[in-house]
Amino acid sequence: MSLFRSQGEKDLPVKTLNSKASMKTKKHTILIAGASGVVGQAVTEHFAALEDWGVYALSRRAPKLPPAVIHVPVDLMDLQACQSAAKNLTGITHLFFGALFELPELVPGWQDPLQMKTNETMLRNLLDALNPQARGLRHVTLMQGTKAYGGHIEPAPVPAKERWPRHKHANFYWLQEDILRERQPKSAWNFTILRPQLVFGYAVSSPMNVVGAIGAYAAMLREKGDPLHYPGGGKYINAASDSRMIAQAAEFAGTHEIAANETYNVVNGDVLVWQDIWGSIANHFGMPPGEHKPLHLSTVMPGCESEWAGIVNKYKLQGLKLSELIGSSWQFTDRALAYGVEHPADSVLSAILLRQHGFGGCFDTEDSLLYWIDKMQSERLLPR
Repeated sequence: MSLFRSQGEKDLPVKTLNSKASMKTKKHTILIAGASGVVGQAVTEHFAALEDWGVYALSRRAPKLPPAVIHVPVDLMDLQACQSAAKNLTGITHLFFGALFELPELVPGWQDPLQMKTNETMLRNLLDALNPQARGLRHVTLMQGTKAYGGHIEPAPVPAKERWPRHKHANFYWLQEDILRERQPKSAWNFTILRPQLVFGYAVSSPMNVVGAIGAYAAMLREKGDPLHYPGGGKYINAASDSRMIAQAAEFAGTHEIAANETYNVVNGDVLVWQDIWGSIANHFGMPPGEHKPLHLSTVMPGCESEWAGIVNKYKLQGLKLSELIGSSWQFTDRALAYGVEHPADSVLSAILLRQHGFGGCFDTEDSLLYWIDKMQSERLLPR
């Protein structure tokens, strides 16, 4: 269902009318698909803070939005709804596509044809709807990730580089990318593909929010008076991507000619070994570091709703159930922490190409993780 009514501008809410009028004064207007997700929220906040950018935020549920951002509640699987909404999206110059469909069984779902087809259809529907309307579209940013290197199938060489041929496995990344590569030569727009690694940010019910999962796990251990035990598996070298840096990279990609039709790994610039920063997380929560006590979070934590309800009540948090806050991120966090794996394979993406092309953004991964835990605490999603 579209936010915009078909009867005409006079039927739109006053705030929407004012916001749409202000769009016409902006040099660029970006449509952010998937604005309620971990990456989408950071991208929305980033572009909303830029003076020359107007922002439409597209998602089925309304996230907390900065002033002047117009929310577009559309189900991307509904082509008619996309077409209806597109008629009212004026002056779109940039599209950031971060919408994502995941199945309840997260990791097995990565190889499921339904997951792949759904993600392909969402992008196709939106592009089909925008094609006759967004004549000024100049750039499309598409999100991928480390699955591009087949790390969920077999260990990938370190560091993984964008110039490698596609890893030969079925993946919705390739389906979406093929749509762009097929259409771009006949269009006025170009595109850039961004591949972050382990994304740090926050969003309610995200299927891959390791920050929220670790924060909730820590809060419940602290409430019991326990130290912060490490629930994962063996040590391995990993890396992460702050969602704010992904937003910066999206701005770079959409405004620099060198980024046209390129693919970039987008990582903080350092590396991550979970056991080596676990003490910092414990310190942030005022807890002593604990022992290595493997725990299958996706099995145990969903059964802790009553304990979480007590924490919500005690610390006056937003009234969300644990399942509403964390979603399937327990599964993702088990994988990120290598639960059940004694000798995990290292996983690092090369950040060289993006740096060579002129992007200088970087984040300290330890500081990034603590920033986003603090952000979720400030929003009363996690207790102080």
